[in-house]
Amino acid sequence: MAAPVDDAELREAQRDYLDFLDDEEDQGIYQSKVRTMISDNQYRLIVNFNDLRRKNEKRASRLLNNAFEEMVAFQRALKDMVASVDATYSKQQEEFYVGFEGSFGSKHVTPRTLTSQFLSCIVCVEGIVTKCSLVRPKIVRSVHYCPATKKTIERRYTDMTSLEAFPSSAVYPTKDEENNPLETEYGLSTYKDHQTIAIQEMPEKAPAGQLPRSVDVILDDDLVDSVKPGDRVQVIGTFRCLPGKKGGYTSGTFRTILIACHVKQMNKEAQPTFLASDVPKIKRFSKSHSKDIFNQLARSLAPSIHGHEFIKKAILCMLLGGVEKVLENGSRLRGDINILLIGDPSVAKSQLLRYVLCTAPRAIPTTGRGSSGVGLTAAVTTDQETGERCLEAGAMVLADRGVVCIDEFDKMSDIDRTAIHEVMEQGHVTITKAGIQAQLNARCSVLAAANPVYGRYDQYKTPMENIGLQDSLLSRFDLLFIVLDQMDPEQDREISDHVLRMHRYRAAGEQDGDVMPLGSSVERLATEDPSLAEEEQQELQVYEKHDDLLHGPRRRKEKIVSVEFMRKYINFAKMLKPVLTEEAAAFIAQSYSELRSQEQVNSEVARTCPITARTLETLIRLSTAHAKARMCKTIDEVDARAALDLVQFAYFKKVLEKEKKRKKQARDDADQETDDEAEQEAEQRQKKRRKTRSGDQTATEGESHDPYDFSDTEEETPEVQARTPKSPDPSQTGETKAKLAESRLKEFKAALLDVFRSTHAQSVGLTTLMKTINQDRPQPFSTSEVKVALEQMQDDNQIMMSDDIIFLI
Repeated sequence: MAAPVDDAELREAQRDYLDFLDDEEDQGIYQSKVRTMISDNQYRLIVNFNDLRRKNEKRASRLLNNAFEEMVAFQRALKDMVASVDATYSKQQEEFYVGFEGSFGSKHVTPRTLTSQFLSCIVCVEGIVTKCSLVRPKIVRSVHYCPATKKTIERRYTDMTSLEAFPSSAVYPTKDEENNPLETEYGLSTYKDHQTIAIQEMPEKAPAGQLPRSVDVILDDDLVDSVKPGDRVQVIGTFRCLPGKKGGYTSGTFRTILIACHVKQMNKEAQPTFLASDVPKIKRFSKSHSKDIFNQLARSLAPSIHGHEFIKKAILCMLLGGVEKVLENGSRLRGDINILLIGDPSVAKSQLLRYVLCTAPRAIPTTGRGSSGVGLTAAVTTDQETGERCLEAGAMVLADRGVVCIDEFDKMSDIDRTAIHEVMEQGHVTITKAGIQAQLNARCSVLAAANPVYGRYDQYKTPMENIGLQDSLLSRFDLLFIVLDQMDPEQDREISDHVLRMHRYRAAGEQDGDVMPLGSSVERLATEDPSLAEEEQQELQVYEKHDDLLHGPRRRKEKIVSVEFMRKYINFAKMLKPVLTEEAAAFIAQSYSELRSQEQVNSEVARTCPITARTLETLIRLSTAHAKARMCKTIDEVDARAALDLVQFAYFKKVLEKEKKRKKQARDDADQETDDEAEQEAEQRQKKRRKTRSGDQTATEGESHDPYDFSDTEEETPEVQARTPKSPDPSQTGETKAKLAESRLKEFKAALLDVFRSTHAQSVGLTTLMKTINQDRPQPFSTSEVKVALEQMQDDNQIMMSDDIIFLI
């Protein structure tokens, strides 16, 4: 008698649920939901518990406390509903599933509070996914063919994880009753996907000093692969116990599992939802601030941190990113911008990282000692159920198309640090171990913060010695900022004002000096937060409301862009792909060559990292990001100039400023000494010249030299010329050398050029030159004048003299 009653109850429940779903006379919510499900080719309908409570409270409480029978009735009602809407679609699908959301009250639990009283109830469990098994097919219905009797046998399989209360035998048939062999028709058999995940209690909700607990969850069909390790989720499902067998006997203790019917993510969404009014606001904002939009956005970045203007601009560029190029031959030019902050303790490096974690669409935090090389890239692990080797993604692979924030970068070991070399330039991780060969995408930007080698920055050592990282790693960072904690009374006063204002700030609705009420951390016992839903409905505010404590009393004119608007603006601007113009390209090429030559010429000026061809790509990436911030489709010279400013600040600025007075004085003293030595040498040279000249005069007295006898040595020639009445006397030669008239020098240069042109050669002898330039000249050049002119031109790198032969440079 019991069975028909059960059937009658089941039919009644089915009728109630069908009545609930067929709500065309009411609001038509679930009618339209079913139609949407069919059009999207789905087979799971999400039902809000609050709607069911409102319509049929008795049925809702029964569903919560006696889940298995009620769920079977609900799913059959859904199949009937689909058949009435679209008969062919209901025949295509084996089963239709129901998922739940809404408020569960006392059934909203954590893995710690999930006790035996909840068995066979629908519960909502919150937690963090710690591990996921591989997705495997599970047989639902097998079809067998017997060649001897030409008959087909069909068999269904259920186990303790399905809703039916009676599990079938797990023996797979190979022979029929008459011992004839059976062949399995694999094409006609049906399977479903099956995956097991473990959910652990959230660390912040675990009692102080206790280890977090966990529970196993079974995901079937369309729920598999909906979560990954590290996600914060709410799982709604039925709680069931599985008998544990030991040696064929059932023991007294049972293993419990949760059979999920709906999984809801609690993480912030990677893509913010854009309302219809948001896009025009973003466009209007970019047009109204077309001149200083980049500075405006950079100022609004982490307003709680004082100063660091250039670093904030660099972080804004990093969030916007460049344009990735994949060439025809398969090589990839990265568009991600990597930044390294190196500096003294307490200069808000970690705070900047925390801001990026809150603003960037996808950001993953790691620390130096807490992460190993495989933890950052990928690890090969063994699957617990099957013992197979499988890949587990690391932080950088999980942050694909996002940002990895690495704090305490200097505390990492060198072996672990070399693991990220490939990721930072190529954008993928190559694994070749344990018989697995794979290449995983890890196209992420890296924002790292580190302390110098000695804990604090040593002023007397070069930046390279302070940083203590390899050049191969440093060149992969686009920008490297040295942040110093300098003692400046004015700046210290500003910082102290700023920090004290932050500490005086109170959130809206919080009274000054108010005691926190007991049990203030009220838990949400629903899958949706009503306050969050209200926030989403509200209109997007472009600017934050001015608060004297947060933004300072002096900054009333400077408006700060709200965090929500900033997030949406960055997401919108990232979609642009600006094109490089010829003017910008020429300017970037010129700037790069100047930076390289600056490195060659000013070798005594210490720099933060080597200037390589990657610096050229850095300039292009930064100018692209600047163009994106302006919402411009072309990269103009303005963007290239802004990029150059950032690069020069990161490469040279800090080093030039940080020298102490003692060092400066020492350099001034050294300069003075070198000047004195130079003067002494000049005096000695002049004395020597006078001696040689007087010696020459005594030697050549009484001998008459032919002025055109060019076989004489170089010292004798001036004396021969000195005897001719046109040339000045030897005492005036020094003056001639010091002061050769500008007009005379120009005249000589023009004459020299004519000689080179007429001879069609790159070199000419001094004798030939004298002969040629003094020919038909009203004021001929004396040999001393020619010598002085040639020396001047040699100093200017215009010619070169060797053994009385002049070479044109």
